[in-house]
Amino acid sequence: MAHTAMSGTGTTAGDDPLQTAVWRLRSRACWTDAAALLQPGTAQASLQRASLLVERCLYTEQGWEEAEDALRTAEAQAHSDEERGAAACERGQLAYASTLHGVRDRADEARAALGRAAALIPPGAAGRALLDFRRGLIAENLARSPQAALAAHRRAHAGASAHGDALLLSFTWRHLAGLALREGEVAEARHGFAESLRIREELGYLVGTAPALASLADTEPEPEASRLRAEAGRLFRLLGGVPTWLARQLAPVTPAPGQAAS
Repeated sequence: MAHTAMSGTGTTAGDDPLQTAVWRLRSRACWTDAAALLQPGTAQASLQRASLLVERCLYTEQGWEEAEDALRTAEAQAHSDEERGAAACERGQLAYASTLHGVRDRADEARAALGRAAALIPPGAAGRALLDFRRGLIAENLARSPQAALAAHRRAHAGASAHGDALLLSFTWRHLAGLALREGEVAEARHGFAESLRIREELGYLVGTAPALASLADTEPEPEASRLRAEAGRLFRLLGGVPTWLARQLAPVTPAPGQAAS
């Protein structure tokens, strides 16, 4: 997301009431309602609308045309390098989501768009951390290159820390922890997942709390693991089955024939 948890985006005291309302809707998986509050009269508002609708696609696997329309408007209104870079970053994220969910293979488009964003967003800029994170997602989930993903997520983590972007930090903690877990580093993974969960609970990012609970459960012994998964399932059902991909992680394990369920 181009608009993450920093001052001015609805997540801190004293923020603009409009941004506060947008954040509350977004955090409860009401992306369409949040986008409806924003009038696409400026490049910034159009970019924020597009980013909300792109995130909706990633979490719900729906709304692709609406996101495309919003993104085209944002691209048309972008004039500065920063705005064009942010629009390209959202274009890359939408193409990534389409590829990840098997809607259409747009991996080359995703890489090209994020490459354009990298040429427009200077190192050290606030938007660079988000760009690094999204490049890490492609390396992790499309290219299956854990070392490249690790490097990108570490850059994103450092950038998010430097700019006080708490929500992005919750994502970088989560993905760094996931990479650690793949390498068998359970303690490191548990710490990262716990930090991600803590930040999301503090921000009230409800739509991201269930995935954080489920991931932390993968590093905990029983009975804590079952308690965390049960809480994740409760939130998942509360939000109407969003994010859609979490259903697979929460599905009960079917024991093999002759094997008792544990």
